[in-house]
Amino acid sequence: MESPNLLKYDPRYPSVADLKKRAKQRIPKFAFDYLEGGCNEEVNLRRNERDFEDILLKPSYLQKYNGIDMSTTIFGHKYDAPFGISPIGLQGLMWPNAPEILAKAAAKHNVPYILSTVSTSSIERIAEVSGGKAWFQLYHPTENRLRDDIIKRLQDVECPVLVVLIDVPSFGLRYREIKSGLSMPPKMNISNIFQASIRPVWGIETLRHGIPGFATLQPYMEKGLNMSQLGQFMNRTFTGRVDIEKIKAIRDMWKGKLVLKGVVTEEDMRACIEMGVDGVIVSNHGGRQVDAGESSIASLQRLAKDPEFTNKITIMMDGGLRSGPDIGRALASGAEFAFMGRPFMYGVGALGTKGGDHTIAMFKAQLKQVMEQISCEKIVDFPHSLIK
Repeated sequence: MESPNLLKYDPRYPSVADLKKRAKQRIPKFAFDYLEGGCNEEVNLRRNERDFEDILLKPSYLQKYNGIDMSTTIFGHKYDAPFGISPIGLQGLMWPNAPEILAKAAAKHNVPYILSTVSTSSIERIAEVSGGKAWFQLYHPTENRLRDDIIKRLQDVECPVLVVLIDVPSFGLRYREIKSGLSMPPKMNISNIFQASIRPVWGIETLRHGIPGFATLQPYMEKGLNMSQLGQFMNRTFTGRVDIEKIKAIRDMWKGKLVLKGVVTEEDMRACIEMGVDGVIVSNHGGRQVDAGESSIASLQRLAKDPEFTNKITIMMDGGLRSGPDIGRALASGAEFAFMGRPFMYGVGALGTKGGDHTIAMFKAQLKQVMEQISCEKIVDFPHSLIK
């Protein structure tokens, strides 16, 4: 049932828009642009959010109502809310120690946090601070040796869910990153140094926690790589297409729950079911890969209503969710769980160590209000409230 701390969050920042505004004032421009940017002209980035506006829910006031229970069970674990924290690369660049802040908050609130292969804390450290509850997203390496070693490390810490990213056969052309120097190979130019100098809290926290790096990948990198060499390492290590044979090999090795992230087509859904994948996250990578593609919510609406897939695989989504009503819209459209990335980074950027707790509590409060308005007692009841 609902937590007694459900409504406790900082009243100065009651929405994602408020957190975003504050975070932009505290994060250096080059790092904020990395967080915000999409590919090419960012059409699909905007579409991700805009398409939620067309999904309507039906209020219901006079029927008997017994209160809400927003808990939901995914992969045998009962979570306190139907949403979690998406994987984001370079989190510690955007706000120092962000992966640990968010992983701790997620564990405290009993919602999932997904660590990215290219985030700035290691598998082992996040397993420690999350009590072994964090999921992990794998950027599939080009070398099987590296893949196998990462999977062994995940097995050693008893990671409950492995998420394999399939939508990066090549890195998206993100113009903001190219201009700021955060494309591959990355570089710090005079403009970036100036931007960092006028964000003193970010600078002090960076000094305290250390210059961020790819912590999970550290054992596989030569010591003392300069920025150009680091870029070459990343391109050499992670440029490559994930295909059915690669997923089959992982399925054979990985005995825990296996999820594919980036699924948007019927063909890929069928392949997932045939390979024995446990779940999918319908996602367009936050609008960062294919500008001419459809929004994540549009892909979800198409796939989740197809009887070929329902009840055969766990269907989740991320991309474009910015509020409790958006979470409700996603659940009503057929998602069993929703993930959000940028809103949680806004929270940490705005409020530092308190940002994770605040953002989770804020979304819980917003979702609670939606459920009360539409007389939705349990998460599985959301589709009954969908108008269109």
